[in-house]
Amino acid sequence: SSGSAIQGFTPFRFSVEPVDTLAVRGLPAVLNCSAASDAPVRVEWKKDGTFLNLVADDRKRQLADGSLLISTVVHSKHNKPDEGVYQCVATIDNLGTISSRTARLTVAGVKITLWKFINHVLIL
Repeated sequence: SSGSAIQGFTPFRFSVEPVDTLAVRGLPAVLNCSAASDAPVRVEWKKDGTFLNLVADDRKRQLADGSLLISTVVHSKHNKPDEGVYQCVATIDNLGTISSRTARLTVAGVKITLWKFINHVLIL
């Protein structure tokens, strides 16, 4: 009956979604994501619409809660592997997949960051 299908429904949502983040070259950055469900959830990350292969990337890893850690942000004039639009994708087998909001990671140059730091110290 239709009643049993409703009874068996598993609540499945994001408890935390990534937000636009300003990262600093050479420092770590974290994009937060966590899916809430009673069933086992598999979390994956997309960057600019393509799934990340974290096995092949020694600077990026997924934390236990599903968040993405970039151990050292890389950014130069001709190499910007970390800057872009990220999205968290959560899947429960036999139930389906949900996608988080997108979050833009922007990398600040050292000069900008130093200036902000000096301003911050002066304000304090």
